[in-house]
Amino acid sequence: MEQDNHTYYEYLDELRDSGLINMFGAAKFLAREFPELGYDKAVSVLHCWMERYGTRSVC
Repeated sequence: MEQDNHTYYEYLDELRDSGLINMFGAAKFLAREFPELGYDKAVSVLHCWMERYGTRSVC
């Protein structure tokens, strides 16, 4: 699963680095950029990214 989300995590890293948005609202941006995810899956990916970023663990 981690490898599958790599592209999404890179996008989220870039979005965070831009400083343009609060990352708690990033799911809608992720779903817009990657329509194949849909909103619910984007929320799940965002949650895993946040967990991974915060603890450096594998989600």
